Amino acid sequence: MEFVATNPAGMKAKWVSYGASLAELWTPDRDGHLADIILGFDTEAGFHSEDNQHFGATTGRYANRIAGGKFEIDGREYQLALNNGPNHLHGGPHRALGKVEWQGELFEGELGSGVRFHYISPDGEEGYPGTLDVTVTYTLTLMGGLRIDYAATTDKPTIINLTNHTYFNLAGQGAPTALDHVVWIAAERYTPKDAHDIPTGEIAPVAGTPLDFRQPRRLADRIDELGDVQQKDGYDHNFVLDGPEGVLRLAAELYHPPSGRKMRVHTDQPGIQLYTGNMLRGQRGKNGATYPRRSAVCLETQHFPDSPHHLNFPSTVLRPGETYRQTCVYEFSVETE
Repeated sequence: MEFVATNPAGMKAKWVSYGASLAELWTPDRDGHLADIILGFDTEAGFHSEDNQHFGATTGRYANRIAGGKFEIDGREYQLALNNGPNHLHGGPHRALGKVEWQGELFEGELGSGVRFHYISPDGEEGYPGTLDVTVTYTLTLMGGLRIDYAATTDKPTIINLTNHTYFNLAGQGAPTALDHVVWIAAERYTPKDAHDIPTGEIAPVAGTPLDFRQPRRLADRIDELGDVQQKDGYDHNFVLDGPEGVLRLAAELYHPPSGRKMRVHTDQPGIQLYTGNMLRGQRGKNGATYPRRSAVCLETQHFPDSPHHLNFPSTVLRPGETYRQTCVYEFSVETE
C-alpha cells in the first residue's frame, strides 16, 4: 500500500508498506521549485525488485554489519544469516525489516501528518531471538521536517539497531552525482574498520584523515584519498557523534549550493553512517531516472556496527520489560546564496 502526506511548508512525502519505506520526498529549492530528493521507484513492485538497495527502508533488526553473523547474550550464541561475504548485513537477506510488509495507517497530529507502521517479527526470524514488536512513525512536520520515531519491545533478550536507509540527492533524484554536496558532521571520532567493513574496536580521531567533516566541505574534496582499509570505493563509515547518547541533537548537515537546499540531521543515537552510494549501478528509478554510482548520500543514524563484539561500544541489547526508542529528524531549509 501507498501513503501520502503534505505540510504547509510545501513538502510532500510518500511511503510504501514494503519495508516501511520512504518512497518520495518533495522539497522546494531557493526559487520555490519542488523536486523529489530521494531515490526510489514509481511503484511498490520496484521496491520488491533486485534493483532495490534498501531505498528508503526501515533497516534492521540490526542495521549495518555483524561479524560472522554471530553474537552472544547471557552465554548463549546465536547465528544469523550471512549475506555480506562472511558477515551479516542490515537484518538479513530474506526477512529483514526492510524486506517485509508492514501494516500502515495515516494520522494527523500536533506536530504534523504522516504514517504509523507496525510489524511483529517472530522469534527466530533471520536467526534473531525474541518476538520483536516494532512501530515506526513518520511525521511530516508543520515546520518543514521529516521526523522518524522508533519503538520496539521483545519477549526474549535480543539485539536491535534500527535506522532509515534513504538515499538523498538534494539536486533531485536522478541527478548524476552527489559529490558536489557539502557535508558537516558533528564528530571528533570514528570507528576504523577492516577490509570487510567490520570495526576493529578502535575509536580514532578524524583529525588528519579524509573523514574530517568538522568543517563543511564537498564530498568530492577528499574521497579519492580513502585507502584500502577505509574502503577505497568511497565513504561508508560510522562516525562517533559528539554529545550524550539519548539526547536529540544536531548531528550532520547536507547542503547543495546550486539549489540552496539544506538538510540538517538530528538524532539521539551515538553514531551516524555516511554512505556515498558506492554500490549504485545505474538501476532505473522514478520517472525513468537512472542511479549511477555515487549519485546519492545516506546519513543513517544508528548504534555502531558490530557492537555485540566490542564491549567499549554502546550496548545494543534489548531485554523483556524494556522499550527500545529512537528519534531521527531530517530538517529542511533553503539558503538564499
